[in-house]
Amino acid sequence: MNKKMLLGTGFSLILLFSPFTQAFAQETTGEVRKVDNVAHRGASGYAPENTIAAFDKAIEMKADYIEMDIQRSKDGELVIMHDTSVDRTTDGTGYIKDLTFNQLKNLDAGSWKGDEFAGEKIPTFDEILDKYHGKIGILLELKAPELYPGIEESIAQELKDRNLDKPQNEKMIIQSFNFESMKKMNTLLPKVPIGVLTGSKAHTTPQALKEFSAYADYFNPSYGLITEDLVNQVHSQGMKIQSWTVRSHESADFLLKMKVDGIITDYPDYVDPRK
Repeated sequence: MNKKMLLGTGFSLILLFSPFTQAFAQETTGEVRKVDNVAHRGASGYAPENTIAAFDKAIEMKADYIEMDIQRSKDGELVIMHDTSVDRTTDGTGYIKDLTFNQLKNLDAGSWKGDEFAGEKIPTFDEILDKYHGKIGILLELKAPELYPGIEESIAQELKDRNLDKPQNEKMIIQSFNFESMKKMNTLLPKVPIGVLTGSKAHTTPQALKEFSAYADYFNPSYGLITEDLVNQVHSQGMKIQSWTVRSHESADFLLKMKVDGIITDYPDYVDPRK
């Protein structure tokens, strides 16, 4: 647990006493709070979710992380898409698990958001890693991993092939609603931070949080579950807390007030870490 605590502490001290940090603090109005700005499926309020256009927009808007969903094609290619079917966000139909990569790559994943995004493609996991690692943090969600036996091993191998199984400054985080899958990922990638997702109040009890802390570094609940007490409990178990999904200035401001560690948002420009 707390795989990056010592590294993070040292890095924080360097920042605290750096001339740049001190100068920045003096030039801003209001106290700057440390919170990770996580672009949900990229800057999906402005560009089609889980596409290169959305991820590029997130970088343009200076997000700290891009959040994305990973699944697997019929012939074993790891692809980035939220829904288990392609119906909502492409011009095709069918379940990802039943479509080959060749079928998936020929779909238009952008036109539904606007004509200016026509021709956007479903990205592959290796494409995302090669294009964005080192430029922005990656929060990777395993979407319905129970549909894809062995997907954990495939993801782990892709990261190991690029020496990303030992990320710096927590710039690679893996999360899921499937807790057994996350236990497996923790075993496969013991140095990569693990997060658990939930929208259930049943998972916010002290006992549940203690159990999560045995293998998870992040507890990431839905916005409606956030209270000051929950944030404190999560921190007391040595975990960080990120919350989703912010689509208004008011909800962003509320989460800042609650002192969460990360805000997962469709609109990265809504997150202002100053009072």
